[in-house]
Amino acid sequence: MRWTLPNILTLARICLTPVIALLPFIEGYWPKVIAFLIFLAAAASDLVDGYLARRRNEVSELGQLLDPVADKLLLFATLIPIFWLTRHPTILYGIPWWGSLPVWVALLLVGRELLITAFRFLAKRRGVVIPAAGAGKLKAVVQNVFIGATIAWFAWRDAWLRHGWTGRLEEAWNKFHGWFVAVTLAGAIFLTVYSLIVYLYRYRAVLKGGG
Repeated sequence: MRWTLPNILTLARICLTPVIALLPFIEGYWPKVIAFLIFLAAAASDLVDGYLARRRNEVSELGQLLDPVADKLLLFATLIPIFWLTRHPTILYGIPWWGSLPVWVALLLVGRELLITAFRFLAKRRGVVIPAAGAGKLKAVVQNVFIGATIAWFAWRDAWLRHGWTGRLEEAWNKFHGWFVAVTLAGAIFLTVYSLIVYLYRYRAVLKGGG
């Protein structure tokens, strides 16, 4: 087993995932700010580790195994605080228009990842390698923007209520930030469904038993 720099970065992302998931539950806005910053670092490492692996000619089976695992763990773990905090009984963490994160949305985001993973496994057994498509990459970007913006939204709401900000600038940002989260969530949902359809249609021969 060869521990290269890209693999170490991927492993670090896996180790940071529970920290990102737990920090938003701590009272106050600073833990959420820290969670947001760590999430940014984790999301950036997802881009950096792949680039380094190709640039340094260090693509390995271990890295190919760890990278998708790290991505899915980060998604699943960050959905936990988003799901629960948007249902907070006293602090209004709810997302404009959406309110709390709907159960069906959480199931859709998680289910899509599990389905694509199973589909890739089936395809590989039949000698077909399914690379990341453009729609899938865009989905990942928008999804990460939504998650990061939502964690920042939690921090903002805590700070806004804690300091009692009532100025026009604060009110304007409150509306902008909230609706930005709402729009990116809608985009993530659309791209989740669209990218799934793209993969299944493009490699439909796999489902028929062909290559």
